[in-house]
Amino acid sequence: MAILAPASVSKDPLPSSSSALTPLRSSTIFGPKFKFRQIGQTQLSLSTSFKKSSGFKLKGWRHSEGITQEFQVDKLETAAEVENECDFFDKMKHRFLSFKKQKFMENLEHYQNLADGQAPKFMVIACADSRVCPSNILGFQPGEAFIVRNVANMVPPCESGPSETNAALEFAVNSVKVENILVIGHSRCGGIHALMSMQDEEDPSFIRSWVLVGKNARLNTKAAASSLSFDHQCSHCEKESVNCSLLNLLTYPWIEEKVRAGALSLHGGYYNFVDCTFEKWTLDYDGSNLKESKEVAFRNRSFWS
Repeated sequence: MAILAPASVSKDPLPSSSSALTPLRSSTIFGPKFKFRQIGQTQLSLSTSFKKSSGFKLKGWRHSEGITQEFQVDKLETAAEVENECDFFDKMKHRFLSFKKQKFMENLEHYQNLADGQAPKFMVIACADSRVCPSNILGFQPGEAFIVRNVANMVPPCESGPSETNAALEFAVNSVKVENILVIGHSRCGGIHALMSMQDEEDPSFIRSWVLVGKNARLNTKAAASSLSFDHQCSHCEKESVNCSLLNLLTYPWIEEKVRAGALSLHGGYYNFVDCTFEKWTLDYDGSNLKESKEVAFRNRSFWS
């Protein structure tokens, strides 16, 4: 806005031809009543004022050079970003073509069968963390697992209302008819860290609203591991949260019914990507006291290292 000052105080008359050079017409860009003649007047007044103020003129040139340099830098950065993006998608393209050649075409009959329908035996609920990919870690192939991923691999209870997780549960259990549900927790989980770091004051964030699903895991951890360091409490809660999700699964009547009948098994898992180990356990429905004390029993524990 500073460069408009000379135009407002200029004493030099406008050339009589200025109106001929700038026809009178309205522009909606600068408002409904703005006239293009005003732009021409401002430019001519500035030009006349520059003759009387060399310092202002020099300052204006330097500012212009700065804008040019800044524009050039921005242009280079944008070009580099575009190039990096192209490189990444080139890699994706090569990965896809490699998959098509080495997997899809060599197992064409299998993929054609999958095109007609799916019948996986497993549903996996895992964290959205980029370091925790169930297909990569456990070797699930296309058609073997119905996978849902969310922040901190949580299962909300039935009474919490609709969510993408329980919609997927309903489809997997009632339509696809999976026989196993595996909830996988993992080390250094950001969602669990957020849960354990929560303060009492209200926070309207989406993250807080979601991780509150695991509030019972937080309470259990505080009660059982209060003497441990915060990092160790988080590690404890990462596993406790899996068990709370297994309990929450039983709040869905159509899941509890199938588990009681032996048609569906619920499993917990924990992947430690620091030392690459995996723990697995299965909920023992018959050995648990769910109605009175909410005590849960587990069986078939194993540790893979």
